[in-house]
Amino acid sequence: MAQTNNSSNELTNIELSIQLSLSGLSFCILNRNLNSIINLGEFQFEKKLNPLELLDRLKELFNNQKALSYDFSKVSVIHDNDLSALVPQSLFSEDCLADYLKFNSKILKSDYITFDTISENDSVNVYVPYININNFIYDKFGAFTFKHISTVLIENILQIEKNKLNTRVYIHVSTGHFEIVVVENSKLKLYNTFTYGSKEDFIYYILFTAEQLNLNPETLKLVFLGQIEKGDKLYEIAYKYIRNISFGSRNDTFKFEKQPKTGYSNFTLINNF
Repeated sequence: MAQTNNSSNELTNIELSIQLSLSGLSFCILNRNLNSIINLGEFQFEKKLNPLELLDRLKELFNNQKALSYDFSKVSVIHDNDLSALVPQSLFSEDCLADYLKFNSKILKSDYITFDTISENDSVNVYVPYININNFIYDKFGAFTFKHISTVLIENILQIEKNKLNTRVYIHVSTGHFEIVVVENSKLKLYNTFTYGSKEDFIYYILFTAEQLNLNPETLKLVFLGQIEKGDKLYEIAYKYIRNISFGSRNDTFKFEKQPKTGYSNFTLINNF
């Protein structure tokens, strides 16, 4: 798509990235020619929605946000839910998608199941997307790409950790849930996602995971991404038990018309370009 910018009369390519969960949604618009993020929006819901209510919120977003009226050259969607399972490429069969999910996720016979291939560690991510969201986006824009949030996380973290030694525990924080990615000597050791209702839930799942992997809280390296900052209640309770805490980085090279909250926020949304 080539769109004329009236102010400079130069051709610009405009791309859209959208991330959706039942607790919130966000979007990001990239001017590819200028390598600049020209719009970034985040919306947290007052309660956890169901997929039908999520679609209604997305429709409202498109109706109310003038920035979303571009004729985008590329549209990418990230599905953020806990309905996913990683399968080694060597063991994967497209005929067994439901079998991979049924032991750790509650799925329905009517669910549409698909998968992403993660070349960084020769695995396949099997998951249930919000199919009503996909249908809406297709009706609005035509062909688009979509991935599960864990695919984007794992791909980017493994790129960051390439050729590095030691073990690092990455925690990607969102409202009411977080993803955990453990990398040992540049290889994925564990991925999981947890819901939390309190700071005590939050630290319990982190320490429980560390215990299962025989990681000592006194020495493990914990890296935060997403919606967390030094001094907030989640950070403070984590620091009470784990001393070696740092914040990650998106490692993006984009310019921003308005800077994101931190250098590690919107990690998956922006890294999906």
